[in-house]
Amino acid sequence: MKQLTVISGKGGTGKTTLTASFATLTKNTVVVDADVGAPDLHLLLNPRLVQTDDYFGSKAAVIDKEICSECGMCQDVCRFKAIDDFKVNSLLCEGCGTCTLVCSEEAINMIDQPTGQTHFGETKYGSLIYANLYAGAEASGRLVTKVREIARRLCEHQYCELILLDGSPGIGCPVIASLTGVDLALVVTEPTLSGLADLKRIAELTKHFEIDTTVCINKYDINLKNSQIIQEFCDDYGIEVVGMIPFDEEFNKALHLGKPLLEVNSGSTAKIIEGIWSSICKSLDIEGLVDLKVKGGE
Repeated sequence: MKQLTVISGKGGTGKTTLTASFATLTKNTVVVDADVGAPDLHLLLNPRLVQTDDYFGSKAAVIDKEICSECGMCQDVCRFKAIDDFKVNSLLCEGCGTCTLVCSEEAINMIDQPTGQTHFGETKYGSLIYANLYAGAEASGRLVTKVREIARRLCEHQYCELILLDGSPGIGCPVIASLTGVDLALVVTEPTLSGLADLKRIAELTKHFEIDTTVCINKYDINLKNSQIIQEFCDDYGIEVVGMIPFDEEFNKALHLGKPLLEVNSGSTAKIIEGIWSSICKSLDIEGLVDLKVKGGE
């Protein structure tokens, strides 16, 4: 199977709306929303929820009052001030386990804590895997890894040829977790100064991990000068620009309907997106997945 991650150095570039449109063009594919902090791909693909599971991504200390001698050692060594009056505040506990090392009575145990949920749903375009990290919870990267593991198992079971991942914005831990081991990264950028700056950051990241990278400039016509600067940067950096999408109010209309653009529109912008997807499939050597028939309204 091949894996493609759609990413952006910043939020608001149109990464998720573009990924949703790609999903309408795929065959034999598992789609993953790897933005576990703010998943929203399911709002456009409208899956029928099949299964939800709790995710236990961290541990917290629990003190057994019947065994505890109240010596105070655990409170003294806890640098996070999570233990007070021989009770553990799970919101402050970082799960380091230092308290268990100094407890002579062995009265402290590290207990798995639920930090999020994983979801599996079926859409008209195939399976969708996504997750949500609880507010304030840690280890978002591990949750991304978890949803990718679920997607891989499902892909193997269904003999799928492609995993299409919608990554989170930025260059942090969840982004790295969504890029590790993929065959191609598509960076969606916009012709603004912040868009260019963040494109440079994400390009450095994919270069570091030796991941083949392509770029799509969304809303390119809102600033043609900056679009040209982005094109020149990509040329100098050895990155192919696979497409330039104009600003189109039809995107907003589709979002208001809660549907991908290509499901409700077959205009010129839809044709551009089809061409971008065709180029990506050729790069991944999965030309059999291309379906250039827009499904508008089916």
